[in-house]
Amino acid sequence: MSVNRSLITSTSNPLLEQALRRKLQRRGEVTGVLGELEPLAVRLGLIQNTLKPRFRSPQLAIFAADHGLAVDGIGVTGRPSTAQLANQLLTSQLPVSVFARIQGLELSVVDCGVAESVTPHARLLARKIAHGTRNSRVAFAMSVDQAHAAIRAGMEIADSMVGNAVACAGIGVGSHESAALVLSRLSGVELPNFLTSGAGPRVDDLANVLAVLQAAHARHKEAVDPVEVLAAFGGFEIAMMVGLMLVAGSKRHLIVVDGLPACAALMVATRIAPAVTDYCVYTRSHSHKGLDAAHGLFGVTPLLELGIESTDGTGSTLAWPLVRSAAALLTEVAEGEEAGPTHPAPIGPVTEPTPLQ
Repeated sequence: MSVNRSLITSTSNPLLEQALRRKLQRRGEVTGVLGELEPLAVRLGLIQNTLKPRFRSPQLAIFAADHGLAVDGIGVTGRPSTAQLANQLLTSQLPVSVFARIQGLELSVVDCGVAESVTPHARLLARKIAHGTRNSRVAFAMSVDQAHAAIRAGMEIADSMVGNAVACAGIGVGSHESAALVLSRLSGVELPNFLTSGAGPRVDDLANVLAVLQAAHARHKEAVDPVEVLAAFGGFEIAMMVGLMLVAGSKRHLIVVDGLPACAALMVATRIAPAVTDYCVYTRSHSHKGLDAAHGLFGVTPLLELGIESTDGTGSTLAWPLVRSAAALLTEVAEGEEAGPTHPAPIGPVTEPTPLQ
């Protein structure tokens, strides 16, 4: 599949949407006001193009890569290396791994460009493009060819995944800062809006991060094409998520977007295929305001606001029961009615009955 050709169609279907809302109205008469579950249920029905959305073999894919910005001290303070984090994910040493298992999400960790070796594991997908990116402050983080290769790798991963729903997140030293650069350039929103605040770094550390990132921004001021921006600032994990999102959208699969790197990937994907956002819902694993700004670009709010500070992907596992519950409103609650059709009846001309002879 070429990244220059969009195979993603809009989920807009007024007839189906009307039928979904009528069905939920009947549910509400029995179960009470459905609140935020109603728009989520409608979205799920539109994504799957059915009155009875169901999920099979949902996936959680966490993409791991290192960033050349780390040589400037970006993202390294008090954190395990990316290889260590990947190993912890694979050996259930982190909450996200446990939550994924108990929620029925199949976890995969993708080595997109980790600088060190990651211990082989059945759930590790080895797709390393290079041992980390270059420092975007002094050069393009990756070549355009590498960016295309990473996007294609993400497409291949999505194409090989079973199921019809995938949650995705990116991890790695410098990953959030790289994502901030991509989001800022493609959106035109000032860079500081995407950096952590509140429980984030100290003011002097934040000032150093901002100085480095602004230098990178200035060096690549001519980069405006989405893939060029990805190559200038992004990471291999962001690029692979772009490919995954494009293929998932083309298959009408649900995409759960978790964290700043995933938002950066979605921003690139929308420049290639704008309708991809029709297939997305949003979660969060961090409370910082940079993620608020990223969600604001898409005009959305995450499914849950838990105030957690955890590995990206955790929010997806915690929100998954909410997604399943919204779908169950349309597929499982019977309230005495017959099961009914999967698709709404077509609207056609009214035929007058033939008079009796």
